[in-house]
Amino acid sequence: MTDDLTREARPPAACLEVRGLTVAARSTGKMLVENVSFSVSAGEAVALIGESGSGKSLTALAVLGLLPPSVELISGSVFLDGIDITGLHGPAAPLRGRELAVIFQDPQSCLDPRWTVGRYLTGQFRRLRDLGAKSAAAEAHALLERVGLTNPERIMRCYPHELSGGMAQRVMIAGALAGKPRILIADEPTTALDVTTQAQILDLLAELRSQNDLALLMITHDLGVVADTSDKMLVLYGGRVMEAGDTSQLLGSPNHPYTRALLAAMPDIETGTPPKPIAGTPGRPAQDDCCPFHLRCDLASATCRNTIPAFRTTSNGKRGSACHLENDNHPDQRLAAQGGQGRWL
Repeated sequence: MTDDLTREARPPAACLEVRGLTVAARSTGKMLVENVSFSVSAGEAVALIGESGSGKSLTALAVLGLLPPSVELISGSVFLDGIDITGLHGPAAPLRGRELAVIFQDPQSCLDPRWTVGRYLTGQFRRLRDLGAKSAAAEAHALLERVGLTNPERIMRCYPHELSGGMAQRVMIAGALAGKPRILIADEPTTALDVTTQAQILDLLAELRSQNDLALLMITHDLGVVADTSDKMLVLYGGRVMEAGDTSQLLGSPNHPYTRALLAAMPDIETGTPPKPIAGTPGRPAQDDCCPFHLRCDLASATCRNTIPAFRTTSNGKRGSACHLENDNHPDQRLAAQGGQGRWL
């Protein structure tokens, strides 16, 4: 297996594929993420969207093999170019940082306050690419320029508390790129930033994706970010996939009541339509034999309260949703039932 994990052995088009990912709490056995499947190809951006507690970040941590001790991976697999890297243990462990990197939402909490930016970045280059001190410093300097930070000599001498939020996030992006990864996971990368800086960071990620053929997995609750950055999206609620498909199609004509509710919760600047908050509190019902969204859904029926909806894809396989009302309300879409949550590519 070790030889298969080398960079030379990989095919030219990287692909991350997640199959049937299921994560549960160790203490109670409660399912927190259930049967989530998706794939991200080279140069493609896929977004996981949903309210807080929907399972987005847990899914990303499971992919990275970084689940906290309080939860465990029950089932499912993660593949890189068809090679099983589930859990990133053993021979697969070095892939974290090299092939698979992550940007977290709060860079100030991730950067060590005792280290200068230069020490952090040169350490990344020495660890991930086995460079000498002089070469690592030169690479760090060049990478800071590449992520749009002027005067990199000064930035290299700065401590995290001396950086603005946008500068700190750019430093984190530089650190994630140090290993030349092919897959970048961005977990709410713009949440703590002002609107102008958010736009700059998103533009930077789009530029890096285009230049490096990066596969980008974006974790966010912001549909505006999804519209601007992603090619495909999965809508999660209660740890399950509610709807998935091309971003433009799902945002333009959502099928699932939860996706429609998320869109309605956003203000429409052009028409002046105020946002309509989703009633109730996010979360998963205590029982598992139901649609997790039924307590907050205006269209819920007895079937929704007593039966788990199967994930069904359209006949062309480009989109799908898990809703009992789908067949009733949209019979012309000829939905074909798939096992579990289904898989879309």
